[in-house]
Amino acid sequence: MPVMTHDISATLIRGARVLTLDSQNTEFSSADILLSNGVIAAVGPSLSAPEGCKVIEAAGMLAMPGLINAHFHSPGNLMRGQLDCLPLEIFMLREVPPLANEANSERLIKIRTLLGAAEMLRGGITCVMDDAYHVPIASIAAIDSICNAYSEIGIRARVAIDQPNIVEYDKYPFLKDLLTPALRAQLESSPRQTGDELIELYRYLITQYGTDQGLIQPAISCSAPHRVTPDYLKALNYLSQEYALPFNMHILETKLQRVYGTERLGKSLVAYADDHGILHEHSVVIHAIWVDQADINRLAKHNVMIAHNPICNLKLGSGIAPFREWRDAGLRVCLGSDEANTDDRINMWDIMKTAGMVHTLRSPDWHTWPTAEEILEIAIRGGADALGWKNRIGSLQPGYQADLILLDLDRYAFTPLNDLIRQLIYAESGSSVVHVFVAGNQVVDNGKITTIDEKALRSEARALLAETTHMADDSINRLEPYYRQMVLRAHEEAVFNNRRLEQ
Repeated sequence: MPVMTHDISATLIRGARVLTLDSQNTEFSSADILLSNGVIAAVGPSLSAPEGCKVIEAAGMLAMPGLINAHFHSPGNLMRGQLDCLPLEIFMLREVPPLANEANSERLIKIRTLLGAAEMLRGGITCVMDDAYHVPIASIAAIDSICNAYSEIGIRARVAIDQPNIVEYDKYPFLKDLLTPALRAQLESSPRQTGDELIELYRYLITQYGTDQGLIQPAISCSAPHRVTPDYLKALNYLSQEYALPFNMHILETKLQRVYGTERLGKSLVAYADDHGILHEHSVVIHAIWVDQADINRLAKHNVMIAHNPICNLKLGSGIAPFREWRDAGLRVCLGSDEANTDDRINMWDIMKTAGMVHTLRSPDWHTWPTAEEILEIAIRGGADALGWKNRIGSLQPGYQADLILLDLDRYAFTPLNDLIRQLIYAESGSSVVHVFVAGNQVVDNGKITTIDEKALRSEARALLAETTHMADDSINRLEPYYRQMVLRAHEEAVFNNRRLEQ
C-alpha cells in the first residue's frame, strides 16, 4: 500500500512481536505497525515511516489489541475495600442504599470515574462498557461528569444509565411481607424517576454522545428487567434497536433471582425478558449464573451476548456460571470486572486468569475446561462484539481503530517464554504493560499516563472520599435484618440445580 510522505499524526511501532487476533490469529515474530489518523494503516515487516512520524522502537515487546472491560460500574470506584464478601442483595443494600437521598457532587463523580479509567489504562484496558448507576437519581450533570472524565483521560467507553424505577421491595421475593409498615412506607416514598424522565435522559445521552466516530458513545441499560416498569423496559428496547446500541441487563445473577421468578412471575427471568421482546443481538445479559438449559437455549436462540464476571461472582458468593453450557449452545461471551468494590481491582488480567481456572470445578472432564486461547478470544474479540464494535476494535489489522498495547517480554511473566497465550492468561498481571494507544493516541508512555496528573488525581480522590456518605447511612442497619431473612429464605428453596459448591 502507498505510504504517506508526511504525517505528523502517524506513529510507527517498529520491530515488535505482533499478536493480531484477526480471524486467522496471525502472529508475526517481528513486524511494524503504522498508526495514522487514529486507525491502523498497515501491519507487516519493514514498513516505511512517513516524514514527521513518531517512531517507537519495540524490539523485545509484544504488540496486541487493547483489553476490553465489557461490564463495569464506575460509581463503585471509591468503594474499594469498603465491603467484605457479601451476598449480592446485602451488598447492594450497602452500595446503593434505597433510602439514600443525597447526591454526590459533579466533581466527585468525575474524579471517581477518572480514578477507575486511569487504573484500567495502566493495565492495558483501552475500552470499557460503563453501566453507571446513580444514587439516588440520574441527572444530566452526572452523565456529563462521567462522559467528560472518560473523554479527558482518552479511554474508549460506552456509557449507560443503570437506574431502576420501581419501589425497592418489588425487586425481591418475600421482602414486602417481611418489612414493617413503617419501613415499607419509607421505601415507597424514596426518590424514583419515571420512565418518561429516564428516557429524556437517554435521549440527551444519545444526542450528545452518539456520534459514530466519538470515543465516548451511549449504551442502554435497564439494570435488570424486573427492576423497571414494563413501559420503561419497552421504551429502552426501542432505543436499543433503533440506534443499534448494546442493551445491558442483569439476569439470574443469584439464586434469589431464580426464586423471584418462581414466586413473583411464575416463570424464569429469562422467559420474562423474552416475553417483553428484549432478547436480541444487541442484548448483553450480565452474569446469567442461575440459568437452566431451557434458559440457555432461549438466550442462544436470540443470539444474545453473555457478560461473564467471574471474580465478582466469587466475591458475592453468587455461584459458578455454566460456562461450557453457554459455549456449547453457541452463546457469545465477553468478560467484565464488574465494579471496583466487587473485585477491589480493575484488572482484566485477573479476570482472564480466573475465568480460565474457576470452571475446572464444574466437571472432572478437562476437555470441557476453557483453554487459554478461548479465554483470550472472548476477552478481546468477545468484548468488541459486546460493545457493538466487532469490526472496529479488538484486532490489529488495517482499517481497525488503533487501540493497542505494548508489553515488555523481558519480564518474569514471560521468562522463559514457553507459550505466549498461556502466559498472557495465567502469568501476566498487567505489570508488563509499557505503552497504551487508544485511537492512535499514546495515553500511556513507559507506564505513565500522558493525559492527566495521576498523583494529583489520587490525592483529590482521597480528599473527596469524605463526600461519599451513603455507606454510613443509618437506614442500612435498620433494613439489613429483613434483607438477611429474605436471602436465607430464598436459599432454602429447592431449584433446578446448584451453582454453588454446597453439598
